[in-house]
Amino acid sequence: MGLARNPAKIQDMDIRIGNGYDVHALAQGLPLWLGGVKIESETGCVAHSDGDVAIHALCDALLGALALGDIGRHFPDSSDEFKGIDSKILLERTMEMVSEAGYRVGNADITIALQRPKLATYIGNMRETLARVMGVPVSAVSVKATTTERLGFVGRSEGCEVYASVLLFSLE
Repeated sequence: MGLARNPAKIQDMDIRIGNGYDVHALAQGLPLWLGGVKIESETGCVAHSDGDVAIHALCDALLGALALGDIGRHFPDSSDEFKGIDSKILLERTMEMVSEAGYRVGNADITIALQRPKLATYIGNMRETLARVMGVPVSAVSVKATTTERLGFVGRSEGCEVYASVLLFSLE
C-alpha cells in the first residue's frame, strides 16, 4: 500500500524539505558544467571549483534540509582542497552526510535560469547524472531550464542562477 493510501505511514515518517540557491558569473573561455554535464558554450561559470552552479544549489538544498548550513561551510572556496574540484564529488560527500544523518532523498527539483545556450538537449543527461550520484531513480530528479526573457544579469548573459528543492525522509 502506497503512502497516499496509508496516512499512518506518513505520520511515522520524519520528513525534511530543503531549498537551495546559487549564482555564478559567466566569463568567456571557461567550461560550463551544469548538473554534472559539460555544456557546449562560449562562456562558463567563474568559480573556485568547476563552477557547477546546479550541483551547488542542490547541495545547499540537501544541507539545508538537515540544518547543516550551506555548501561554503563544508567546502569553502578558501580551501585549496576544493580548487577546481568536480562538483559531483561535492554532491557525493553531501549525500554521505544525508545518509549518515539517517535520511534518503525522496525527490529533487532543480530550475536553471540561463539565457543561453539552450539546455533542452542536456536535461536528460543531467537528470541521469544527478540521479546516479545521489543513488536515486531518475524519476526522482527533475531538472528544468528557463530564460529570464533577456531581463537582469541572467538575461544579459552575465550569470547563471539555480534554484533547488529537495524532500528527504526517514522511515525509522
